[in-house]
Amino acid sequence: MAILPGRTLGMLGGGQLGRMFVIAARTLGYDVIVLDPDPASPAGGLASEHIARDYDDTDALDTLAQHCAVVTAEFENVPAVTLAYLAKSVPVHPSARAFHIAQHRKLEKDFFREQGLATADYVALENEDDLQQARDFAFPAILKTAMFGYDGKGQLACGEFADLAPAFEQVGRKPCVLEQRIDLATEISVVLCRGRDGVSTCFPVAENSHAGGILDVSFAPAKVAPEIAALAQDATTRIADGLDYCGVLAVEFFVSTDQRVLVNEMAPRPHNSGHYTLDACDSSQFEQQLRMVCGLPAGSCRQHTPVAMLNLLGDLWPANGSPAWDTVLAHNAAKLHLYGKTEARPGRKMGHVNCLGASVDDALALLARVRASLKSP
Repeated sequence: MAILPGRTLGMLGGGQLGRMFVIAARTLGYDVIVLDPDPASPAGGLASEHIARDYDDTDALDTLAQHCAVVTAEFENVPAVTLAYLAKSVPVHPSARAFHIAQHRKLEKDFFREQGLATADYVALENEDDLQQARDFAFPAILKTAMFGYDGKGQLACGEFADLAPAFEQVGRKPCVLEQRIDLATEISVVLCRGRDGVSTCFPVAENSHAGGILDVSFAPAKVAPEIAALAQDATTRIADGLDYCGVLAVEFFVSTDQRVLVNEMAPRPHNSGHYTLDACDSSQFEQQLRMVCGLPAGSCRQHTPVAMLNLLGDLWPANGSPAWDTVLAHNAAKLHLYGKTEARPGRKMGHVNCLGASVDDALALLARVRASLKSP
């Protein structure tokens, strides 16, 4: 049966993705209990209730299960054992299995290959003895820690084999994946929603650019050829089907200069590159997350306006005060979203701006003006 407005939903994680889920849920008449150890979590401040406890606190998890009709999550590093524990007494979407696979790069890449999908060449390195097996690997490559890497963290470039041992030492000799560097044309991503009934719907493909390993700009629709976009959406659907997924799933892809579409990684949750859906689509990725986990029909994924999204990092914040928001709000087609975080730090995602336009090029031009105004003294 569908979980209808008036019921209480559980959210594991209290960051900006959880906050935007809470906004969507409260708008539709649901209560939300957020479990996050941070007393100042962005989602917790808007939720019906915030349990400021650790994710392995069984008393807190039992409280969540007792009061919630379904539990979901907003970031991929929620312990899979936490989801498995909750699933014994309350529906949990996505599943613990999806998180377990997404949390380990080797498991994730192996899973993609099992679905018949192409990835960059890779080799798993568990310890120093494994390094020799990479002697014949095709460099240049990137060494990535197998777990807890995001926004470019835990990644080091290796131009040749001689760079590998120092890089492995630098990441603390943790289990890693060595991945061949791709001659990159662009990066794209797909946000998909899949219900309990196994029916999937994809939002239009977004094209992304990064700075310092963190997403900087994302625009939609992507400028890639229609057949490239179709391949990415098909691959995302195959991944979701292989996981028997329920919820919102994001998958990132490399597009090589020879037009190969290679799966990079997945996130079992809404995604930074899907924030454009808040202002440019009939339904946002957060409303879709709610609809999927509650067993409701999917909303429309139709994009009605071209859009370019600019990530706002803590680097923009002056030592005292805030950026010049009046320069952003002066543009009626620039939609400002701030995440309610109390401390701005370099590299920390503090908000985003969706810039709308008659075309993607118009949207990107507006984004350039907004960026310039925020950097002005």
